[in-house]
Amino acid sequence: MVRLVLGIGIGYVLGSRAGRERYEQIKRWTSKVADHPAVQGAAGFVQAKVSSVFSKE
Repeated sequence: MVRLVLGIGIGYVLGSRAGRERYEQIKRWTSKVADHPAVQGAAGFVQAKVSSVFSKE
């Protein structure tokens, strides 16, 4: 799911005709989201769950 959202974001940025200003705005927004503590916590939780699922097999 994360890859899908990331792909859509990258596709929009690369295909956008809004110019450099819009690109910088999106870049700042994605940095804010990625650095947010809630996102970091969720990423750690998902990583732990995935690791536990694959370590059982």
